[in-house]
Amino acid sequence: MRLQGLLSFPLTPFSTDDKVDLAVFADHLEQQIAAGPAGLFVACGTGEFTALSADEYRDVVATAVRVADGRLPVVAGCGGGPRMAGEFAATAAECGADGLLLLPPYLISSTPAGLLEHIRCVAAATALPITVYQRANAVLDEAAAVGLLDIPTVTGIKDGRGDVDAMLRLVTAIRTSGHPRAAEFGFLNGLPTAELSVQAYEAIGVACYSSAVLCFAPDIATAFHRAVRAGNKEAVQTLLAEFYLPFVALRDAAPGYAVSLVKAGARLSGLAVGHVRPPLVDASPEHELHLAGIIARGRAALAALEV
Repeated sequence: MRLQGLLSFPLTPFSTDDKVDLAVFADHLEQQIAAGPAGLFVACGTGEFTALSADEYRDVVATAVRVADGRLPVVAGCGGGPRMAGEFAATAAECGADGLLLLPPYLISSTPAGLLEHIRCVAAATALPITVYQRANAVLDEAAAVGLLDIPTVTGIKDGRGDVDAMLRLVTAIRTSGHPRAAEFGFLNGLPTAELSVQAYEAIGVACYSSAVLCFAPDIATAFHRAVRAGNKEAVQTLLAEFYLPFVALRDAAPGYAVSLVKAGARLSGLAVGHVRPPLVDASPEHELHLAGIIARGRAALAALEV
């Protein structure tokens, strides 16, 4: 499964009594689908995968599959040790998911060769297509990346590290490997607020990217995506200056704000997504007010553009 275009990573809403709110989640998904993404990646990082119980995970994935109703692919996060990740993968398959995003193994650091064996173990537990999320303690080298081509269900790499030089080496190693699957293998830009790096990643052959902003300001996210695709440099630079760079500066104010601020933005849009679960912390009232100003500034800039 090779996706092209903008990717949605929906939030997981929690009620005031800390239950997953599936009704709000369904509304959130419909809003995301209306924005026209290439795929829904549920119960992943933005969806607080690590904070969900096995039953909650099942409910979230099953709801996404039901709401999507074949309109676009549903990719479910899975992670932990190889056995645990395999169990989540099996649950996602039972719920009808179209693919998996394999998150880094919890805490454990190893070699790229060890990571490759971990991926083989998870792939053996499911027939679903797998995209490998490279970030934190899950780092591939060229040999391990090419080794992924021998695992038939591994269809791509999502990069969350931001090392363009290293990513270029992986892309080049795979594309020039001579392997029968080399040309079809997918690469995704999965950096937090990927809009800041999309132009650099496009230059090395990674055009598809995830957008957390799509969760709370789909008008800005889709307009930016159109501007990038059309080569509208004025619109890209304006939206970066007026919205994305201020948003990232605020995002960097506290660890975990890559999720917390997105939830705050969704609340500001009128969606009752609730709080984040520990160890994440919610955005402070001051930061939420600042975010509202950034969104307003971004929309004012967007209104003056033709995109």
